[in-house]
Amino acid sequence: MKMGIVGLPNVGKSTLFNSITNAGAECANYPFCTIEPNVGVVAVPDERLNVLAKMFDSDKITPAVVEFVDIAGLVKGASKGEGLGNKFLSHIRETDAILEVVRCFEDPNIVHVDGSIDPLRDIDTINVELVLADLDTVNKRIDRAAKNAKGDKKYLAEEDAFKKIRTVLEDGKPARTCKLTEEEIELTKDAFLLTSKPILYVANIGEDEVGGEDNEYVKQVKELAASEGAGCIKLSAKIEEDLSKLDNEEDKKEMLEALGLDESGLDVVIKASYDLLGLMSYLTAGKKETRAWTINKGTKAPQAAGKIHSDFERGFIKAEIVSYDDLVKFGSMAKVKEQGLVRMEGKDYIMKDGDIVDFKFNV
Repeated sequence: MKMGIVGLPNVGKSTLFNSITNAGAECANYPFCTIEPNVGVVAVPDERLNVLAKMFDSDKITPAVVEFVDIAGLVKGASKGEGLGNKFLSHIRETDAILEVVRCFEDPNIVHVDGSIDPLRDIDTINVELVLADLDTVNKRIDRAAKNAKGDKKYLAEEDAFKKIRTVLEDGKPARTCKLTEEEIELTKDAFLLTSKPILYVANIGEDEVGGEDNEYVKQVKELAASEGAGCIKLSAKIEEDLSKLDNEEDKKEMLEALGLDESGLDVVIKASYDLLGLMSYLTAGKKETRAWTINKGTKAPQAAGKIHSDFERGFIKAEIVSYDDLVKFGSMAKVKEQGLVRMEGKDYIMKDGDIVDFKFNV
């Protein structure tokens, strides 16, 4: 999973990136301090792995990972090359989803690029640039499809599909709100439209507001997200930065408790990102390794096996599965087998979060 972190300059975007990845991207009180996209790979927090590794005496634990890309601040006119322009739009195009950091705190010491705090204006500024960039892409695809349609009827359907998307974009709405058939989705997916990507708004609040009621700025962002069918969470990037500097897990836990928080911003971001993209994890466990594998919800057993190796999918016979909860409840594979809780599932089995799997295959 690859998440692109975007936002206007000085909204706390790079501070958030630094705190959740510990990658140390340069962070300064001026626009465009992030010239190249900074990339950080973060382990997905999953306590189940530690429990299983202890149970199986595993030599190695391999968590699922999320790749975060810190993309430099966009400004008005980015779609026309203003600021650092199209270069950054291309970096967004390569991600699975967008995390849009929105400033929802007052601080006279941190300059806002537009001179005042207005999260809805900031969101609109970025959305307009993404829509304009997509319009440019869509118009080019329509022209290309129209030329090719003379020799291939497939291009007529492609042209019509992109025209439907253009109508939505011209209304200032993101491409993801366009109602397309499965065939039209297939015909247009290789355009990698920016506004077709799922989006998670991250409302960045002040340190003194953590654990309290939503301020008016956060309420505005949550209302907008609900109207778009987007995700929305709130956190303090500065608090997350302070947490990231603590090496001891107990110290982190104490700090979270003192702030009245159950989990870190990283946990919140990853859980919300998984929900946004419809992802979950299944698990494999043994002496050699305990590991989490990320798949889409609704994935069937053979395709899940293919995540490990293409041979597993190609030669899939069956999957031996026990649920994590059952295994923990009874304490060992031998005992869950005695209880009849180990199942043999075939090609039509739909994987569930927390399934512990041993795939049987023959190539």
